[in-house]
Amino acid sequence: MPKKIALIALCSALFPSSLLFSVDNRELKIGITQEFENPNPIIATMLATHYLYGFVGRTPNVMDPDGNDVAMMAVETPTLENGLAEFFEEDGKRKLRAHWEIREDAHWGDGVPVTGHDFKLGWTIGMSDTVSVGEREKFDEIERVEIDPENPKKFALVYDEPKYSYFRAFQHYFVPSHIEGPVFEEFGDENEGYDKNTKYVTDPTNPGLYNGPYRIAEMKLGSHVIFVPNEHWKGHKPTIQKIILKYIPNTATLEANLKSGTIDMISLIGLRFDQALAFDERAQKDGLPYTVNYKPSLVYEHIDLQVGKNEILKDLNVRKALVHSIDRDLLCDTLFDGKQKKAIHNAPPMDPWFTDDPEKIVLYRYSKRTARRLLDAAGWEMNDDGYRYKDGKRLSFQLMTTAQDKTRENVQIFLQSQWKEVGIEITIKNEPARVYFGETTRKAKYPAMAMYAWIKLPEHSPRSTLHSEGIPTEANSYSGQNSSGWVNKEVDALIEALELEFDFEKRRDLAHQVLYHYTNEVPVIPLYYRSDVSVTPSNMEGYRLSGSLIPVTSWAEFWDLKN
Repeated sequence: MPKKIALIALCSALFPSSLLFSVDNRELKIGITQEFENPNPIIATMLATHYLYGFVGRTPNVMDPDGNDVAMMAVETPTLENGLAEFFEEDGKRKLRAHWEIREDAHWGDGVPVTGHDFKLGWTIGMSDTVSVGEREKFDEIERVEIDPENPKKFALVYDEPKYSYFRAFQHYFVPSHIEGPVFEEFGDENEGYDKNTKYVTDPTNPGLYNGPYRIAEMKLGSHVIFVPNEHWKGHKPTIQKIILKYIPNTATLEANLKSGTIDMISLIGLRFDQALAFDERAQKDGLPYTVNYKPSLVYEHIDLQVGKNEILKDLNVRKALVHSIDRDLLCDTLFDGKQKKAIHNAPPMDPWFTDDPEKIVLYRYSKRTARRLLDAAGWEMNDDGYRYKDGKRLSFQLMTTAQDKTRENVQIFLQSQWKEVGIEITIKNEPARVYFGETTRKAKYPAMAMYAWIKLPEHSPRSTLHSEGIPTEANSYSGQNSSGWVNKEVDALIEALELEFDFEKRRDLAHQVLYHYTNEVPVIPLYYRSDVSVTPSNMEGYRLSGSLIPVTSWAEFWDLKN
């Protein structure tokens, strides 16, 4: 056998053929473990869907991975300093107007220009009581959208109550009025009628739905999405000609697909943190052509407690006992090698509102003794079978999370064991992410405990998750994310004051007061602050994790696979 052929045969035996050559710009295959909804950005709630939309849609401005606010579809971000935002008086009331101008070269995938009418339609849909929206307050805070009659590329947002977050238009999306306008007009009066009939559901490959660097060429829910360059995108031309997003729910299968070359990359919604650590070690040791990316994030893993409906969880002593029973330091050391930290509340260390000052918040040390004392005080007595009872009823809760998520399943087992030690029974029921997020948590259908993650922006108002108006009900089309049903009128007032405060120090003080009530009343059990992890081909350039609510795909046009 010639030496050259022998060498190729030897290499092929040692490595899969996909590892012999770098991935190039013709095609990139990405694995993701969470199923996605339809790509309508107004009603999307799942992280996977926002990741998907980042390829195909752009907002007026965005927060970059360094935390800076930069223009995208807009020419410039309005501020009080540059004069594009201004206070004014109307009907004896102080208001704020922010002036926006869309780039002249911004178009939808069918060539139709993006205008203020598209922004106004997105706002109008978000304001509708018949549409399921996760954070309706971001739409409510805008009183009206004024479109320049001479230039529809220019529009202004008028805030009835001036709020410090007025410049964050990246929380809003353009919706093609020439396509979605007629749909909303026909079905907008029906409860969830628009949700079911939007073209993002009935015709997701319509190029006119997308204004980003890519458009969807093929979409099969539960399987994959194929993206190709948007011919009418006038910004930086994407170099990768075809991107395939593959849904692979099992993390072990995901890693196997990467090793075999079936996929080239794993999204941040992919490997468990412990898997990423182990894979990184093997990749460096064996010289595999992959880079494992890490970044501390604004993601907060927690358990919502159904305090609004569950009679047992309405007892504060029980809720506090649940937190005291968990050794969260041991949890983080055991499952994450100490590289993800214990959470104490909903503001991660990256957030300027973070505090661990015991003078400002309530901290819970791990203490089985304290937990047992609190449960005794609540009337739950220990029985010979190792569980507690009251009025003949066992102290038992159902703990739910996303199915086939090994990290969360391991956390469930850890918690089940910890709570058993103080006499609390935990039963486990998990659901596919599409059902869990689309129905169970969105409509607060879980009977006791729901474990999942929140992701936020720095200094982001907690109105949606903590204000009583954020409790999802049938009457409000299940808008809002306060699925625990927690009501604290003082917190409502603090949130409302916080949103109107333009002074940073005063705003942070109000946020800390909210955190005090949040930690004192325990509507939610904090678990740990997550780090974003992903795996990319070693020849990929232009890829940066954001660590925030902004999906990394918001800069997909700059990804480049160097040969």
